[in-house]
Amino acid sequence: MALVVDASIALAWGLLDESSAYADAVLAIVEREGLRVPGLWPREVANGLAVAYRRRRITAADEQAFLAALSHLYIEVEDAGPAVSAIRDATASAMRYGLTAYDAAYVDLAARENLTLATLDASMREAAVQSGLSVFQNP
Repeated sequence: MALVVDASIALAWGLLDESSAYADAVLAIVEREGLRVPGLWPREVANGLAVAYRRRRITAADEQAFLAALSHLYIEVEDAGPAVSAIRDATASAMRYGLTAYDAAYVDLAARENLTLATLDASMREAAVQSGLSVFQNP
């Protein structure tokens, strides 16, 4: 089962106070099959880490361990293409799903490539379900 995994899931893998059974179940699949993400994913994960640093929720050692774990996963990052096309497509997706352009990027990727979406975000889950997409369910 191929998965589109949003930043909230990845950060749950790296921030102990955000861990969950759902995120752990996603990780078990991703360790075997890899994940597919939109081009904004690395920066969203980086932003989550930066906020965690500012709030003293992680240390440099925590970040190193998290990045080392991520380096063992097959992560395929989508190429956004030309800027104007990417902006046009992102705006259309945000309007279609009623989400921010950031969140819509994950739902849209799952829709375009017929992949299963894994997210902790209720709005993204709802938009995916309303669009007839597959959303990962914790077994």
